[in-house]
Amino acid sequence: MPHLVRRTAALSALALVATCSAQAADWSDTSLSYRYGTKFAEPFNNNDITKNIVNLSSVSGYKYGKNFFSVDLLMSSEKDPSAAGSSVGAHEAYAVYRHTLDFGKITGNSYAFGPVRGLGFTGGFDYNSKTDAGYNSKKRMLVAGPTLFIDVPGFLDVSLLALWESNAPYSTFTKTATPRYAYKTHAMLTAAWGIPFNVGIPLEFNGFANFITAKGTNEFGGGTAPETNIDAQVMYDISSLVGTPKNTFKVGVEYQYWKNKFGNPDRNNPGATAKTPMVRAEYHF
Repeated sequence: MPHLVRRTAALSALALVATCSAQAADWSDTSLSYRYGTKFAEPFNNNDITKNIVNLSSVSGYKYGKNFFSVDLLMSSEKDPSAAGSSVGAHEAYAVYRHTLDFGKITGNSYAFGPVRGLGFTGGFDYNSKTDAGYNSKKRMLVAGPTLFIDVPGFLDVSLLALWESNAPYSTFTKTATPRYAYKTHAMLTAAWGIPFNVGIPLEFNGFANFITAKGTNEFGGGTAPETNIDAQVMYDISSLVGTPKNTFKVGVEYQYWKNKFGNPDRNNPGATAKTPMVRAEYHF
């Protein structure tokens, strides 16, 4: 129980930092987006799953760094049922918050070297809740570690983060609740980017890539596997076509590759690796 108290306190502190930083923002971009795909996968489920995903994201910069907050509402088809025997698809909410301090902005010194234009430190959390037949995830995760700002058009941030993750699953098949379980502290090498390019028309290459080490044994005593989760988008700004200011409306395509999803080994478990093309639309305000 004490570790849960500490984690709750840490989440509250991070939320307070986010609120204070947002009030002093020098710039911000908030977007509402929709994406759709028919080839989503879930561990221990051999079916292709259709999902409709609505997202609200906000990124902002202030005197000493930047904030990022994103929440997905994921709505599955009946191939990923909400409960044992249900013909209704699962619903999931997944929130991510990251706060990055820029050491150069804090100290007034330059930390540039080679392709790196600066150094920072990132902290934050992931939080999810899902209603599904077999697991009903209630993920809670804190993250912290150093960040490199790579000198590219747009941005490319590369971080090495420690992860403190726990979950408390519930199976509707057996009606069994598992007490909240903390995995072994593990590491994630992560990159996030937004890079403009031009092939006769102006486009953006956006996305993230997470390489996550194994996190020890799971709640049921089984082993976990390293994860690779890459999500990339190519987006086109159609604002001028609909008579709105630049960067208001964007459309594009997205692809996700997620091996050993949630740390579940994909050996004899094809649903543990997802290869998912999507279409995507965004409204920025």
